[in-house]
Amino acid sequence: MLRILAAFIFFTRLPFWRLAEVPSEYFKNVVSRWALVGWLTAGLSVIVLYTASLILPASVAVLLAIVTRLLITGCLHEDGLADFFDGFGGGTSRERILSIMKDSHIGSYGVIGLILYFALLYTLLSSLPLTLAGSAILAGDPFSKGVAGMIINRLPYARKEEEAKNKTVYSRMTTSEYTCCLFSALIPMFWLPEPVYLLAGLLPVLVFYFLTSLMKKKIQGYTGDCCGATFLLCELSFYLGIAVIYTTII
Repeated sequence: MLRILAAFIFFTRLPFWRLAEVPSEYFKNVVSRWALVGWLTAGLSVIVLYTASLILPASVAVLLAIVTRLLITGCLHEDGLADFFDGFGGGTSRERILSIMKDSHIGSYGVIGLILYFALLYTLLSSLPLTLAGSAILAGDPFSKGVAGMIINRLPYARKEEEAKNKTVYSRMTTSEYTCCLFSALIPMFWLPEPVYLLAGLLPVLVFYFLTSLMKKKIQGYTGDCCGATFLLCELSFYLGIAVIYTTII
């Protein structure tokens, strides 16, 4: 239970830390419970989405749902995405990429990347019927976190532990942790209204493979920023897949 609590403390800004004191070593295993945290972030986002849609236009409800997750997570993943764009966009060597990503200032690549990310996210979700958008969020958030979480099994950490932003280097998943991650990611896929929408799950896997291959080539590993960026881009590709299926097949 403390391992699960550690994940909710680490990946959200909600006061779960008040429930119990969690030893620092438990935070090295939070990635295997990342998809489980997605159940909460997706669930609260969809509650806001559906509630807001009762009195506001659907487009505004979608925007409020996006803002809800930003508030819950404290923009943790979006900060990583901006640093990822800055580092890989402006860096020409391993050392330079890692240095840029560690810099707390956001650069032009990060700004443009975030603008394009949010524009695509909002447009994709707004293009779907409200009920389908809600189902997509309930499935896409935890599934994409589960896919992105596999980064710690595929790549080594690119920095020394003392150089990590949060002073934590994630441990590779054990068999039980891998199973927990897998089930936490796959069970929410049952929220999708039609089996054909499961095909959208192929895109995050492809995006994950491309991004981790890029990281392996450029920095020979991953960082915390890479984890956040991988999740958001995998999730975005999932919604893209849902939108394509909705407009071409359903």
